[in-house]
Amino acid sequence: MKTITAIEAQKNDPNRVNIYLDGEFAFGLSRIVAAWLKTGQRLDEAKIASLQAAESRERAFQQAMLFLSYRARSEAEIRQNLRKHEYADEVIEETLQKLREARLADDNEFARAWVENRSTFRPRGRRALALELRQKGLDDEATRSALAGVDEEVLAYEAARKRVSRLKGLDWTEFRKKLSEFLARRGFPYSVIAPTVSRIWNESHPGQDQTIDDEERI
Repeated sequence: MKTITAIEAQKNDPNRVNIYLDGEFAFGLSRIVAAWLKTGQRLDEAKIASLQAAESRERAFQQAMLFLSYRARSEAEIRQNLRKHEYADEVIEETLQKLREARLADDNEFARAWVENRSTFRPRGRRALALELRQKGLDDEATRSALAGVDEEVLAYEAARKRVSRLKGLDWTEFRKKLSEFLARRGFPYSVIAPTVSRIWNESHPGQDQTIDDEERI
């Protein structure tokens, strides 16, 4: 058994304290973990190990919350970040479960929000969106669910409409080539690209209607 001889606030982090056992520094703890400790209290090895385990869980949770403060994350991203900070796998899984219970980690909601954000600010096709979601660690079920309501014709039109100002002055051939390539890079299929390019051209060039036929594929 060891005796707590001092509990001192850390100079560089007021949310943490240093614990001294039998007159010597033993370890640091978050205030929330050390809340029930007091000077003179005796601790056995099991209690010390329990405190340190609780500290690891608390620090992992705070790291996850910091990581989430910048933007929403998938579970795979959170797991990868915690591994980078060298937390044990069991601590990581406990942290993820805690985040799920607080509705701070939800892959289905993350996928839906990701697709919604992309569709609003940077429209792209299902293929490109699916690739992005897979890169974020989303499984097939969450990806399919998030993409179920995607209307590629609407998104392609919005993407093309935002791009058309850069294509002013081009003739039909060059206009078709550049806009088609742009939409292809955004992951739209040819079946969507062709009518979209014609529509944008016809809207911006009244009286010069054009239609892409099969021989003009990208």
